[in-house]
Amino acid sequence: MKFEHVHIESLAVALPDEVLTSAAVEAQLRPLYERLKLPFGRLELMTGIRERRVWPAGTRPSDASAAAGKKVLEQSTLRAEQVELFIHAAVSRDMLEPATASFAHRKIGLPASAQIFDVSNACLGFLNSLTLAAAMIESGQIRCALVVAGEHGRPLVEQTIKTLLERPLTRNEIKPYFANLTIGSGAVAALVCHRDLAPQGHRLVGGVARAATQHSELCQGDTHGAEALAMQTDSEQLLLAGVELARATWTDFKTITGWTEANTDRFICHQVGSTHRRKLYEALGLDVAKDFSTFEVLGNTGSVALPATLAAAVEAGAVRKGDRVSLLGIGSGLNCLMLALEW
Repeated sequence: MKFEHVHIESLAVALPDEVLTSAAVEAQLRPLYERLKLPFGRLELMTGIRERRVWPAGTRPSDASAAAGKKVLEQSTLRAEQVELFIHAAVSRDMLEPATASFAHRKIGLPASAQIFDVSNACLGFLNSLTLAAAMIESGQIRCALVVAGEHGRPLVEQTIKTLLERPLTRNEIKPYFANLTIGSGAVAALVCHRDLAPQGHRLVGGVARAATQHSELCQGDTHGAEALAMQTDSEQLLLAGVELARATWTDFKTITGWTEANTDRFICHQVGSTHRRKLYEALGLDVAKDFSTFEVLGNTGSVALPATLAAAVEAGAVRKGDRVSLLGIGSGLNCLMLALEW
């Protein structure tokens, strides 16, 4: 896919105030650790994640998305009434029906004329939504879109701790639950528009998508009762399959865009942890010095992770005007989407 007229006008992040450290998670799991003789500190040691954020209990994903949506409009030169398409793109949803976008649309105060819907594709939802908005802008259907994602990881983390404490699991049996303890919360929003509305915006050049759905069973999550969530992940096999899919996608990406390891200024990948980053960059032959990460302090925030890390890189001065930024997205399914962005 290629785009000629699409700019990201603004990007904003909203984060919870409450910090949950990996040490605090392990403190709650002390009975499990002592029973299985697990070393304290292993969660941070294995993932590189020191802490993550959590929204207050009772927060709805639409609350988080609305917070980011309001923030991006406050810093934008565009107005709410110009938004013609609104997408909620998170894994987390208020409920199955209606679309979470309905609640967030009302909370932000967007116009009734805006088309609204949810996009769900694990950790790729936000990037997928950027391409949908871009395609509608490119075809002339709309001129301005607002894409938001609000991830609420607290129910999953809390249910996982409860399960690990209540069930007499062995060392081997706890492995599918380990990835759950890396999950964090946050929200992000982007205003995407025709370049005529934001000549100084950041050009979305294009990208490539690939799927490897033979691996769809490696990470599966669902509701658990009224408020809780449950997920099980084969982390080792998911890493291997994900890196292989990323390798194939990167090859296509270079062919389609002409962007390479050498002429890309910054890489932003989905934030899983230190091992994932190392394996990914080794497999793709990328310079880790061009990486920017947030997993150390935010954990894995699902669809929010990559765009929030991009925003953090911009704020830190690691991405500057004119930089070529390759966005390397991957999500369970397995699906991979890589986008070229001229900042």
